[in-house]
Amino acid sequence: MPSNRIVAMVAAAAVIGGGAGAAIATLSDGGGSAKTTTVTTAAAGANVANTDLSVGQVAKEATNSVVEVDATTSGGDQSFPFGNNGSQAAEGTGFVYDTKGDIITNQHVVSGASTVKVKFSDGSTYKATVVGSDSATDIAVLHVNAPSSKLNPLVLADSSKVAVGDGVVAIGNPFGLDGTVTSGIVSAVGREISSPDDTPIEGAIQTDAAINHGNSGGPLLDLHGEVIGITSQIQSEGGGNDGVGFAVPSNTVKSIASQLIANGKAQHALLGVTPTDTANGVRIATVKSGSAADDAGLKQGDVITAVGSTQITSSAQIRAIIAGKQPGDAMTLTIRRNGSSKTVHVTLGSRS
Repeated sequence: MPSNRIVAMVAAAAVIGGGAGAAIATLSDGGGSAKTTTVTTAAAGANVANTDLSVGQVAKEATNSVVEVDATTSGGDQSFPFGNNGSQAAEGTGFVYDTKGDIITNQHVVSGASTVKVKFSDGSTYKATVVGSDSATDIAVLHVNAPSSKLNPLVLADSSKVAVGDGVVAIGNPFGLDGTVTSGIVSAVGREISSPDDTPIEGAIQTDAAINHGNSGGPLLDLHGEVIGITSQIQSEGGGNDGVGFAVPSNTVKSIASQLIANGKAQHALLGVTPTDTANGVRIATVKSGSAADDAGLKQGDVITAVGSTQITSSAQIRAIIAGKQPGDAMTLTIRRNGSSKTVHVTLGSRS
């Protein structure tokens, strides 16, 4: 494999929990020779339209809600997937999440930072505190004490409704060029990308909208001006934009951000099985002792054919469902065991 190929090979998770996996490189600008890049993403609160807007209209509505995130570290950051040896600063993007001063960005943008500053589109800059971060989903929440006039939240859309071919707009700070707007389409949905701690992130949105270094943590918006994801990674042969970018879906952002704001940390639901895809469902290869699956009586060899009313055809599908749950949530599984169908009720556990 060529050394300039920015693709991180992702190992499959051994135990199903909330998250998904894939290959790629992060997009925050380390300010040195590092080849990481920042991508644009989305969050909570702008004007909602009933019909599609033009790219220009989306940009006009959303730009004031997008911020530059500057993170300074006391030493080199060796975080996922490329460290910045000796680099003292990283630049990314974020967006206003609520009127209280909460800002959403990528975890990898602020990982290890000793100080973080947020710059609004009018040039005003505020010191930010990290409310909480989650390496398993690459999401972080910052807080700034900015006047209400600057806090115009973006609206988080329902990412489960995103379809291939939908128009999208990315806003961010590639290479330090503030307020850069690019557009394209949704190229694929349901991708699995790898988080900074190698946990699979399920349901990632693939786009051909140009995203580059400095876009990480910014919003990927639909043509209603709502955030469908946080642009976080690219796949590239040479380190630049090749039209293959990925965003963490807004439904994941919504779930994790609310936990980070409330508790400073996020919990992830765990079923506790290792799945194997089959022609007619997902076969359970192993059951973790003491897990929710074990407590519910699931056994090695059971084939999961449905979760609630949703027919199951792949292990990635189950992971995506669990990623949208929280510990303590109940699930009803339909399984096939020894040729017979059986209903099993499960209360999800927590992945530490």
